[in-house]
Amino acid sequence: MGKINAICISEKRGTAKKLIDLATFITEHGIDGDAHAGDWHRQISFLGQAEIDAFKARGAQVAAGAFGENIIAEGFTFKELPIGTRLKCGDVFFEITQIGKECHSHCAIYKQVGDCIMPREGVFARVLHGGKIKIGDDLELAKENIPLDAAIITVSDRGFHGLRDEDTSGDKCEEILSKTGYKIFSRTIVPDVKKFIVDKLIDLADAGVALILTTGGTGFSIRDITPEATLEVCTRLAPGISEAMRNFSMQVTKRAMLSRAVAGIRKRSLIVNLPGSPKAVDECLNFVLPQLQHGIEILRGEADS
Repeated sequence: MGKINAICISEKRGTAKKLIDLATFITEHGIDGDAHAGDWHRQISFLGQAEIDAFKARGAQVAAGAFGENIIAEGFTFKELPIGTRLKCGDVFFEITQIGKECHSHCAIYKQVGDCIMPREGVFARVLHGGKIKIGDDLELAKENIPLDAAIITVSDRGFHGLRDEDTSGDKCEEILSKTGYKIFSRTIVPDVKKFIVDKLIDLADAGVALILTTGGTGFSIRDITPEATLEVCTRLAPGISEAMRNFSMQVTKRAMLSRAVAGIRKRSLIVNLPGSPKAVDECLNFVLPQLQHGIEILRGEADS
C-alpha cells in the first residue's frame, strides 16, 4: 500500500509540471488538462518519493513536477514493477506500459546537477478506468479485476421534460443489472436530441464505465436518433449483439425487424441500444446480458478472446 504525495500537470510539453490538489483521470487518455495525455501508451508517469528524496540528499533543490512526473507516491519502487502491473487508486485503475525512457535532450534538472532520475526510475502507464484522485489518496496494487459497472441512459422527450412520472424502462434495466452483479454508475434521462445523447455517451466512456445501456429512440419516428448518436461516438461496432436481440425478439413479434438498435465500443466501454418499452427491455437484456461480461473482460484486458 502506498500514498499519493503529489499530482502534477503541464499545459504544454517541454515545460515544468505544476502541482494540483485534485485531478480527473480520463480512460485511455490521462489527466484532464495535461499536455502528455492522449491516445498512446505513456498517458501517466509515476515517480517514487524515496527516489526523489535520495536525489535531493545530493544537494539538488527539486520541486514536484520538475522531472515531468504526473504522480509522486510513497510506498513503491516503481521501476521494480513489471510491465502489465495494475495499480488502483479509488475508482482509477492504471496499467504499467513502460519502465524508464531514453532521454534525448537533457532537461533543466540535468543541466543543474548533472543527472535526472526520470529516465531510470520513472514508469509510464495507461488509464484503464477513470475517476478523480486527490493528494493523500491510497495507491495499491490491483489484485482483482476492475469492478463491473453500468450506466443507464433513458432517451425520452417526455421523460426529460417531466411529462412522464416514471422511468419504467430505466427501472427495468437497473433491476436486471443489479441482480447480475453490476454496480450502477449512473442513471440519466436525456431528450431525443443527438448532441445530448452523444455528450453523455462520451462522458461515460471517458469514465471507463464497462456497460452503457440506452433505452428508447431506436424506432422509425423522426425523433428516434439514438442509433445515429451511438454510431457517432463508437470507434468499433459490435453488430452481433443487436442482431441477436432482433432475432430473439422476432420470436415474440415480427415488428422487431423495425428496430434500428446498434451496439459498439468506445475506449473500454461497451454501448448497447435497448428498446423503449420495459417488456422489450426485459426480453432483450436478459437474453444478451449473460454473454456481455466476457466481452467486457476482453475489452478491459482481463480475459483472452
